[in-house]
Amino acid sequence: MSTDVIGKQITEASPRRMARIIGVLYLLTMLTGIFAQGFVSNRLVVFGDASTTATNILTHKSLFQLGFTVYLIEMACQIAMTALFYDLLKPAGRSVSLLAAFLGLAGCVIKTFSRVFYIAPLFVLGGAHYLSVFNPEQLQALALLFLKVNDQGAAMALAFFGFYALLTGYLIFRSTFLPRILGLVSIIAGLGWLTFLYPPLGYRLFPYLAVFGLLGALALIVWLLIFGVNEQRWREQASAA
Repeated sequence: MSTDVIGKQITEASPRRMARIIGVLYLLTMLTGIFAQGFVSNRLVVFGDASTTATNILTHKSLFQLGFTVYLIEMACQIAMTALFYDLLKPAGRSVSLLAAFLGLAGCVIKTFSRVFYIAPLFVLGGAHYLSVFNPEQLQALALLFLKVNDQGAAMALAFFGFYALLTGYLIFRSTFLPRILGLVSIIAGLGWLTFLYPPLGYRLFPYLAVFGLLGALALIVWLLIFGVNEQRWREQASAA
């Protein structure tokens, strides 16, 4: 088989392969986020009790550090997914896809930076000599403060992800190579995440938003992994663009 034929086959297969790679990255983003938040942070951090939180972190130090590592893996997957999704949705609207990618990446930057505050309690509670000027209660309170800043940073990122979901949902709805229902679900989820522009409202609605967002994400992941995109329509729209 000649090199030209192989190259042509790779090119023809790329939209569907790209969609499946995005599906894998999206799934990893979701699973790592659920693990780090649900099975580590929520288990160890008690926002109303600085002393218990400090005890939990020091008792389960390795688990807490693992949570930080998994958070970073989550963000690496999400950044890669955002970049590839830009390329996949570009035929439906290059400028809108680029804007969505910038907003999504801005959310990733904010969320990644907030994880510095997540790991900071390990240094605060580590017993370093230069921290001896603080009493234990003050150190515990400071550690909890850092964790609250981390939580607020993640909430701020959700607002940017809301804009991202809104725009990508519009592009999916406008496209001819992905089901419109997936775009509609993404738009609704994006509107929900935008409630974090006013965090008290976002936190109040979060349990409902999380369930709907999770179901919508699973629907998109399953479609990308199993069906990918309609390659013929993707190429037709890309040529028209």
